[in-house]
Amino acid sequence: MISLYGCGFIGSKFQEMYSPIVTVQKREERKPHSNEILYFISTIHNYNVHDNITRDVDTNLRVLCETLEHCRSNDITFNFVSSWFVYGKGGELPATELSVCRPTGFYSITKKCAEDLIISFAETTGMKYRILRLCNVMGAGDKKASRKKNAIQWMIEELKNDRDVKIYDHGSHTRDIMHVSDVCRAIKLVIDKGEQNEIYNIGSGVPSTVAEFMHHAKHLTRSRGELINIDPPEFHKNVQTQNFWMDTTKLRSLGFEPHVSNEFIVKDLCIQ
Repeated sequence: MISLYGCGFIGSKFQEMYSPIVTVQKREERKPHSNEILYFISTIHNYNVHDNITRDVDTNLRVLCETLEHCRSNDITFNFVSSWFVYGKGGELPATELSVCRPTGFYSITKKCAEDLIISFAETTGMKYRILRLCNVMGAGDKKASRKKNAIQWMIEELKNDRDVKIYDHGSHTRDIMHVSDVCRAIKLVIDKGEQNEIYNIGSGVPSTVAEFMHHAKHLTRSRGELINIDPPEFHKNVQTQNFWMDTTKLRSLGFEPHVSNEFIVKDLCIQ
């Protein structure tokens, strides 16, 4: 059995796909139901600093430590869902699991700190771990997509409603994007076959531009909304990287290949 902590967009999809072997922890529970843990509890963007400066620390670190307190056993494997945000800006691309991390923004910094805490705790107690650094995850059903989180998906929804969409730098920024079902398959594969005490990039390994997603969505939806170019605001420049994609050699060595194309991802979002 897999003890699932956190049932947001990806966690809920993972539960749907693998429900016979998943036991969902209640929000207030810290002690795991099984020795195989899949931990999703997290904030979701870098913008909390503006209205709740402690939220990222409380959620990403304090709750994590409260859970780790019940994991002092070499029988436990802690599969921690992290983010590509930990790599930060300025590194060589594609980013490998050994790339130097320079996170910017409270969300990104606390996710990297959480990784380091887990590794240190495991070395101290004998607990096993895997760290899963996820790419941009898209697919129908993400109810929290917004300007701040999963912005491409939110912008496609705006086009569907015939509203104008503002995009930065003509949509030239690149991202590593994968459908939520492929991400869940990759997570399950790493849990089943991945080495313990290792970091795995979970992504397509292919750079995709924001523009290609948005123009395809505008075509499919026949939207009357316009794509309007604007310069990124200063805060965005400070905390977001312009271009990013991952090296997924380790994941592919386990036998993983994405099943869902970018074209299908856009279609999935346009017809939901």
